[in-house]
Amino acid sequence: MNSADLGRRVGVPSTALFTDQYELTMVQAALKAGTADRRSVFEAFTRRLPEGRRYGVVAGIGRVLDAVENFHFDDEMLAFLRDQNVVDGPTLDYLADYRFSGDIWGYPEGEVYFPGSPVLRVEGSFAECVLLETVILSILNHDSAIAAAASRMSAAAGGRGLIEMGARRTHELSAVASARAAYIGGFDTTSDLAAGFRYNIPTVGTSAHAFTLLHDSERDAFRAQVDSLGRDTTLLVDTYDVTAAVRTAVEVAGPELGAVRIDSGDLLLVAHRVRQQLDELGATGTKIVVTSDLDEYAIASLAAAPVDAYGVGTQLVTGSGHPTCSMVYKLVARASSADPADELRPVAKKSMGAKSSKGGRKWAARRLDEDGVADAEVIGTGPVPAELAGRQLLVELVRGGEVVAREPLDAARERHIAARAGLPMSAMQLSRGEPVLPTEYV
Repeated sequence: MNSADLGRRVGVPSTALFTDQYELTMVQAALKAGTADRRSVFEAFTRRLPEGRRYGVVAGIGRVLDAVENFHFDDEMLAFLRDQNVVDGPTLDYLADYRFSGDIWGYPEGEVYFPGSPVLRVEGSFAECVLLETVILSILNHDSAIAAAASRMSAAAGGRGLIEMGARRTHELSAVASARAAYIGGFDTTSDLAAGFRYNIPTVGTSAHAFTLLHDSERDAFRAQVDSLGRDTTLLVDTYDVTAAVRTAVEVAGPELGAVRIDSGDLLLVAHRVRQQLDELGATGTKIVVTSDLDEYAIASLAAAPVDAYGVGTQLVTGSGHPTCSMVYKLVARASSADPADELRPVAKKSMGAKSSKGGRKWAARRLDEDGVADAEVIGTGPVPAELAGRQLLVELVRGGEVVAREPLDAARERHIAARAGLPMSAMQLSRGEPVLPTEYV
């Protein structure tokens, strides 16, 4: 069973009230004006990457598909809207029958993006598209921010293991979404069982300091854990004295001890000392896991340390300083009626400053240089140049209201590895800089 199947098995409640009130009041006014059914095109994109980031990571597409599929107003919700006088009777009647019946195209999950990239394109009537704005942005802004942080940490880890363990540092539902996004971005496992259950992400976990403190001695705690979980378990060795704990751990579990975890102190220095001690005790195969407020910079600083895996919590689930990627959802084209033959006209916000946008229903492609490395994100509204026809980025996700592009989570994870590998090497730099690819409009 793949991750998409698991997501459907668990079930997603209605997402219709995960929205802002003005989405509904716009529908009310448009219904009264006779413009609600005008054929429209909305796009989700970001005007800029978070400061210093070289690329963004598309995450949350699978959750967006679930949200669109489950966006409907039940009787209780309609009663709430009626009792609170949010919208009028005709609008309530419209909402009672609401099901998205349009089309959605977007960057596939795990792909990278840049300023202006049309990450998601939603087409249908104005009313049915505008209602989805808030929930789509809520998912994409959160999940893409976490995935981008995870990708940077994955690049810094250089192939060493990464454990997502941020459930206790964020909202309980955000924790599940964060684990999913982190897995796409390159993390290997999660401590969150809800994420494992919903998305089939491998889960890990053994014990905390409280387990050691529960017992009369550290040896008793280690013995209890090994007796229960086996010699291949991971023992936490920094409750008291690390050197004494490592010695006791090997005495209890033998050289077959799976791993030791270090959660405090100068991790670089302690890791070297622990590795030397383990080897001297004959536990040459015992791995070292480090935790303790790690981010991509701390992980990179431990590149020379004999560390086998990193556990990351707070910095990961908060986007490592950038908890949102500032995506927006804008109307970019609309017709004068619901008639499919009616011409779509580009529309765009033209206000002063950085909040202006570019109108028109867009395509996007990634141009490669002679070595096969990406050198530009090309975006246009007219015909796609022949040389870019095979490099287009948007894929069909929803057709006529029906989801057509579900995939296992591992597919998104593998896609991200490939997409990141296709960028210039400077994309992996952790130092602040401009986006690694320019955005060109044609």
